[in-house]
Amino acid sequence: MHCPIRKKRPTRDADFSAIVVPSMRGSGYLDYTIETHASRALREMDEFRRHGMLCDLILQVTYKEKTVDFKVHKVVLASCSPYFRAMFTSSFRECHASEVTLRDVCPLVVGRLIDFAYTSRITVGEECVLHVLLAAMRYQVEDVAKACCDFLIKHLEPDNVIGIARFAEGIGCTELHQRSREYINTHFNEVTKVEEFFSLTHCQLLELISQDSLQVLCESEVYKACTDWVRWDVEGRAQYLHALLNAVRIYALPPKFLKNQLLSCPILSKANSCKDFLSKIFQEMALRKPLPPPPHRGNQLIYVAGGYRQQSLSTMEAYDPRRNSWLKLTDMGAPCSGLGACVLFGLLYTVGGRNLSLQNNTESSALCCYNPMTNQWSQLSSLNVPRNRVGVGVVDGNIYAVGGSHGSTHHNTVEKWDPESSRWSYISPMSVARLGSGVSACGGALYVVGGFDGETRWNTAEKYHPETNTWHQLAPMSSVRSGLGLVCMDSYLYAIGGYDGRTQLNSMERYNVARNQWEPAAAMQHCRSAHGVTGYQGRIFVLGGFNQSGFLSSIECYCPESKEWSYITDIPIGRSGMGIAVTMEPCPGSLPEEEEEEDEEDAT
Repeated sequence: MHCPIRKKRPTRDADFSAIVVPSMRGSGYLDYTIETHASRALREMDEFRRHGMLCDLILQVTYKEKTVDFKVHKVVLASCSPYFRAMFTSSFRECHASEVTLRDVCPLVVGRLIDFAYTSRITVGEECVLHVLLAAMRYQVEDVAKACCDFLIKHLEPDNVIGIARFAEGIGCTELHQRSREYINTHFNEVTKVEEFFSLTHCQLLELISQDSLQVLCESEVYKACTDWVRWDVEGRAQYLHALLNAVRIYALPPKFLKNQLLSCPILSKANSCKDFLSKIFQEMALRKPLPPPPHRGNQLIYVAGGYRQQSLSTMEAYDPRRNSWLKLTDMGAPCSGLGACVLFGLLYTVGGRNLSLQNNTESSALCCYNPMTNQWSQLSSLNVPRNRVGVGVVDGNIYAVGGSHGSTHHNTVEKWDPESSRWSYISPMSVARLGSGVSACGGALYVVGGFDGETRWNTAEKYHPETNTWHQLAPMSSVRSGLGLVCMDSYLYAIGGYDGRTQLNSMERYNVARNQWEPAAAMQHCRSAHGVTGYQGRIFVLGGFNQSGFLSSIECYCPESKEWSYITDIPIGRSGMGIAVTMEPCPGSLPEEEEEEDEEDAT
């Protein structure tokens, strides 16, 4: 029978120098990591805690005369909380204490934080999340605080956002407070209809409506929110109305809206000084005095709707000059080029145009509305006649559709759309038919210049007075132009580019409204017709268009102060005949995760 050799076990004082260690030269190194070691060690420590083993601290949590004890390990709490780390590693008396008392905090909440320290897991719901967040902020358990913030941000609603914003500010939770304020800014119209809004103090409301980042379709929403807040407690709050109105951008209110408020707002009848203040501003508007341009709320974008490149397009995009970036938005309901575009009360409207392709050539009488708050289109009442290459302008809260064509008929007629009745009606016709004319509102009047009547291209200009429903001839431009752009800026009208019957133009001239006089201005870098033109923050932007080289994608910008043009960037797809307008940036929640022509007249 084999008998194994029994080795003598070394004694405590044995001399290990006598043991021969085999040579490992050239064998390399051992670098071995057990991925599950940390989680397994935490599980073991949690098991020790649950059985009260090796615990070196009792946390006494006192809340409403009730005390609950938790046996814990200091090293575990200190490892996930700077608050406890400082308590147990500094000169505080708790450093060597076997018991520590936490006051005025719910034991259930502390229990969840302790569970997290041992398990790295936290579960919260709507009923307890604010309590857990408060405790996590208090004891600096940053991972739990972030998890609670993320949960609350995902569940922000008009009904709770004001309360959450206040709570976050009170406990110093910066990210949650900032995201709550952003939600209020982007959902202002909804938030101002819930009960929490009416619990704001006048100082809190004043701070809210003073923000440039407030996103509203029209300043009338801000005015109405203020008067609704006052109406909640007229006797106690009427004294604050004047201060609130000073924060409202009164000059941005539509004159028609302001007139209706002066006639029928019951709050103003109880605040004479406020009524006098608004009456004075309305009189300035009625006299067509040059008024200070109101600063815009939120970020404004340049919207580009439809257009033409070998066929009519249905695309809708927006350019952000501040970020030099493009946003792809919801397409129009149908391809369209030669359309007009404008903004009324923050909503973008497209008018007329045509759908031109190899299979189709249909002129449009459609009026469509794009809401940047929802990133959605809707169709409204149609024009009385289809109008391709129509000019569009807004005066006194009404949209005017000027000229254009239907088949071989070139229109001298003009229609007006009233948003209150949602109906189109004819006004006095122009002196001549005009397709591809430049149209712009300025000083409460509608200006129309240039255009084409099927035989003649015009350099003439005329002005429409809504009060008298009459047209008046103005001084003619120095150049014949159709397919031009016209924009009003600082009491001047700028006529830009176009087609003179022989070639596309890069020239620009401006009209002095006070003197009824045209004067030359700096030429663009590129010749263009059927391009998009708009004013944006004191500068003129020109987008795309068509010339003898083809469809243009470049964007140029003119600065009236330096009197110079500069290249900015390109449109994603070069095109002509698109609708251009400027309004507020779409709300983030509304956006998704994330053949050559023979002549200029067919370039749209």
